[in-house]
Amino acid sequence: MAERSEAVEEKAVRDLSAVYSVEPEIATAEDVPPGYKWTEVGVIPEGWDVVSIGELARTYSGGTPSTARPEYYGGDIPWITSSDLNRRAIRNVEGRITKKGIGKSSAKMVEAGTLIVALYGATAGVSAITNIRAAINQAVLAIVTRSYETKLLLNILSFNKDEYVEKLTQGGQPNLSGTLVRSIKVPAPPIEEQRAIATALSDADALIESLDRLIAKKRAIKQAAMQQLLTGQTRLPGFTGEWETKRLGELLTVRYGRNQSEIEKYDGRYPILATGGEIGRTDTPLYERPSVLIGRKGTINEPRFMDSPFWTVDTLFYTEIHEAANPRFMFYIFTKIPWRDYNEASGVPSLNGKTIEAIQVFVPDIKEQTAIATVLSDMDTEIEALERRCNKARQIKQGMMQQLLTGRVRLVEENRGNASYG
Repeated sequence: MAERSEAVEEKAVRDLSAVYSVEPEIATAEDVPPGYKWTEVGVIPEGWDVVSIGELARTYSGGTPSTARPEYYGGDIPWITSSDLNRRAIRNVEGRITKKGIGKSSAKMVEAGTLIVALYGATAGVSAITNIRAAINQAVLAIVTRSYETKLLLNILSFNKDEYVEKLTQGGQPNLSGTLVRSIKVPAPPIEEQRAIATALSDADALIESLDRLIAKKRAIKQAAMQQLLTGQTRLPGFTGEWETKRLGELLTVRYGRNQSEIEKYDGRYPILATGGEIGRTDTPLYERPSVLIGRKGTINEPRFMDSPFWTVDTLFYTEIHEAANPRFMFYIFTKIPWRDYNEASGVPSLNGKTIEAIQVFVPDIKEQTAIATVLSDMDTEIEALERRCNKARQIKQGMMQQLLTGRVRLVEENRGNASYG
């Protein structure tokens, strides 16, 4: 059943990719094709209008009950703040206030299905649709549309968020207001076309969300498998030998990276690695066998595995894996070690090679190590494939938005009349 579900999702991604592709932007008014017009929101079909959010919706923000009155808090009314708008669809929130908090303050209720926008803070400009009836604070603006598809407006605001925030705040702090949001101009297709566009984009969102859920499930399964397999609590079929406690130094040797200045090459075949990732290329690898890498300074708690030639700089250790150890199994062991507990500096986090080699681990023989590594590696491969599919679906969704929100691709017959706003 799971394989069938994944096949359906993969076909959906391919189908979307075949229909929607990103085309070059129209640069000037002279480039506008027949049947389209140049407007302040860009090129749109002649049958579409341009309206402000203030024309198509009623807006209001909420308020925060007085912190001097603790009886306002801890009730059963969900309370949405701007920090909650990191989710596209708000289904649940941690904060709760009481009915008294509504009645004695400026906090206001929003119904399920309401579009809300964060006005300031780290999430300024981020929008979502509530799936619950809740109260909002003063950093959240509710937008109640009239004769305009709420999900379509959500996609327009999300697609153009950075542009709106930068333009409306004019390079200052990213703080919006109800007045600024109401001034935003948006394209307005006929209502039937609005619904068709909103449905198509919602279908794309559903595909992405289903892949996200599947990825989260696979990750949870892998974490459980690691906990069982890397501790010997669960044994793979055919293995019964005793596990032993060994120092990492009995299984590998920690090596220092080196300065890369003399071996860098712009188009080199191999990566030059630091704690933050790839920082250059080279044709001269420092090490060519599978290895586990761990930060010497800076980021010391993010081990990585390399099974192809590489160079590391002096802030990143690499390891020579002994014959008695499977390199990928050692990587999984490294991911379970609490590396911050071995920090040897009061400033920038640092590890010492000898300290690493002295850490004791519980391991089976090389055959069982290899079998465990194979199981976990297969899980990683499956998760990576799902992540690629999900990223592809997100890219296609962006292409869909460019096509549909500008009318380059039409989902209903043209010239059926314009929507009314009132």
